[in-house]
Amino acid sequence: MVRIGVDVGGTFTDLILIDEKVNKINVHKVPSTLYDQSVGVIKGIKELCTMSGVDVRDVEYILHGTTVATNITIEGNGAKVGMLTTRNYRDILHIARHKKSENFSIQQSLPWQDNPLVKRRHRIPITEKLQAPNGQIRTPMNEQEVRDAVRKLKAEGVEVIIVAFLFSFLNDVHERRAKEIVKEIWPEIQCFTSSEVAPRIREYERFSTTAMNAFVAPKVNQYINNLVQSLKEANVKGKLQIMQSSGGMASSQNAMVSPMNLLKSGPAGGVLAASWWGQLEGIKDVISVDIGGTSADISIIPDNTPRVVNPRDAEVNSYPVVTPMLEVDTIGAGGGSIAYVDAGGAFRVGPKSAGSTPGPACYGQGGEDPCVTDANVVLGRLDPEQFLGGDIPLYPEKSAEAIKKKVADKLNMTVEEAAFGILEIINNNMALSIRENSVRKGIDPRDFALLAAGGAGPLHSIDLAKTIDSKLVMVPNYPGITASTGLLVSDLKYHFNASHIEKMKTISYYLVTRLVQQLEQLEQKAESQLIQDGISKRNIEFERIAECRYMGQGFELRVPIPEGKLTKQSIQEIVSRFHSIHQQEYGHYFPENTVELISLDIVAKGKTPSLRLPKLEEMKRTNPKEAKMYERQTYFKVDGEFKGLPTPRYQREKLMANDWITGPASIIQRDSTTIVPPDWQVIVSSHGTLLATPKEGTSKDREKKFSKVVLGDE
Repeated sequence: MVRIGVDVGGTFTDLILIDEKVNKINVHKVPSTLYDQSVGVIKGIKELCTMSGVDVRDVEYILHGTTVATNITIEGNGAKVGMLTTRNYRDILHIARHKKSENFSIQQSLPWQDNPLVKRRHRIPITEKLQAPNGQIRTPMNEQEVRDAVRKLKAEGVEVIIVAFLFSFLNDVHERRAKEIVKEIWPEIQCFTSSEVAPRIREYERFSTTAMNAFVAPKVNQYINNLVQSLKEANVKGKLQIMQSSGGMASSQNAMVSPMNLLKSGPAGGVLAASWWGQLEGIKDVISVDIGGTSADISIIPDNTPRVVNPRDAEVNSYPVVTPMLEVDTIGAGGGSIAYVDAGGAFRVGPKSAGSTPGPACYGQGGEDPCVTDANVVLGRLDPEQFLGGDIPLYPEKSAEAIKKKVADKLNMTVEEAAFGILEIINNNMALSIRENSVRKGIDPRDFALLAAGGAGPLHSIDLAKTIDSKLVMVPNYPGITASTGLLVSDLKYHFNASHIEKMKTISYYLVTRLVQQLEQLEQKAESQLIQDGISKRNIEFERIAECRYMGQGFELRVPIPEGKLTKQSIQEIVSRFHSIHQQEYGHYFPENTVELISLDIVAKGKTPSLRLPKLEEMKRTNPKEAKMYERQTYFKVDGEFKGLPTPRYQREKLMANDWITGPASIIQRDSTTIVPPDWQVIVSSHGTLLATPKEGTSKDREKKFSKVVLGDE
């Protein structure tokens, strides 16, 4: 089986091919084509297949991570959406939750009001009403109003219509009928109902999620259709699967049904790869830092388990989106991040990026702003002739000129001092993000290994580890295409949710029967979807989640449902687990309070082949001369002083298992460069992972320390 993982970033499109018949892996990078991502994707696939000696017709799977949906929300250029909603509730999307990020500011921007997903004139009220708690019809829907509204929206030129009625998560009869009328009058228009997209309690979050789904749908679906057609024209006959925000793949057809599930498609692959690499090396707690050309994606992964954002906290650009997504913090810190001196004379780096065009000054494509990549070139951390295997030439003199003109001269620094300042600022920006996402949640980053991902990750990872006081850095075999690698270790995954409000104070036979019936319906729906995608029953797994809260509480927590048949005892276990999770989340719990079930969630996984890395031959060499390429001066901070040191370059492909590299050193490969400062060392694992630890004591002491820190030996 031949599979290709393709991840589109802001600067480069990363690709990895695995031919499982011969267990051969090849990687490739091409510049991203932001005007149409599919152009870069097809170009990269063709070139990678040629490099690998594989006919494109033999590729069975194309696994794809894309930023199309994310870019639409950032740029605000989605579809013109029309909305049918319950009379007297058309302004729910405007009122929202009355929450502000700055409570006492009267000038702050509220995106849902300043840039609404659905403009008020396109939100049309319909006479209809359901009532809680059972969804009974209180006021029948006025079908003529629906017809009139559709004609009005058609005249207004809307591109998508959503139907979002109150209490439709309890009973979707009105929404279904309204959609039927929409399709009768306007068959070609896309139409989504809130009960299809997000069948959950809370009208604002449900309406916002449905609106976001519609907002991104036309362009996402156009992109996927275009990519499918382009693959067909290129004779690539393999199945196309798209990475979702949840960290699971979806068929291209299913991705078009719920395009909002792709909002965090890009970063999700990197998180999965970090978790997989931690398991491979027996390291449980990992912080993934994926530094690309435009941004850095940071994720905390305790116990090799990527964290899922609580639905109450899930949002994209301040718009609530109730969809499963992995917890990733993205900041403007990448190789293309621009350094500048602001109007107040402060030295800043990012978040604005030079991207791939014109790119950093060293690209020689007309860029005049100094970027992080330029700083690495000036400091000797990137060798111009080695960048991407020499495919993209770099011009060090342009880097020096840009840094001198835009930063050094303004701050009365040397070019090297300004370059080092750029790296310190960008590293501290990332350290702040790591602390925010770990310490404030009760996690000590000093106990975690740092996984260096992305083309720029290994350049910064050890300096970043020193900043947060982490004692171990992992550099995977293909750091520059980590997110693409994550696509190869992911499974097909779908989430199916149903609101089911029950008090779990008295656990009756009737309650057990209702819950069993609801779970079985969700599992049957999930199984049917996976079988449709070509997954056999024996490869289907279910994870069952109950979302619970205390009676009167504002939001719920996710509680795993015990495996096996649901019984009174397992429901009591759900209640007990909820108390424990509440204690862990908030520091207290109320055992005497009634626990209320709000919804049931089924996570269905279709197991697919994973990645296998061959083991390296064991050599146990120290600074092996067979892998040494040459020496070049590189700048480091040593004992608080800024020094240029002669630094050997090693070719990563020639390093073998248990080889030691002592700093200062530079380990070069096609897709990235790993910088090892003078006070750190690296050992190569049996799978080829670089494991870096501080250099302390004698060589025997270091081996003992390595065994303790990395392997957990006592």
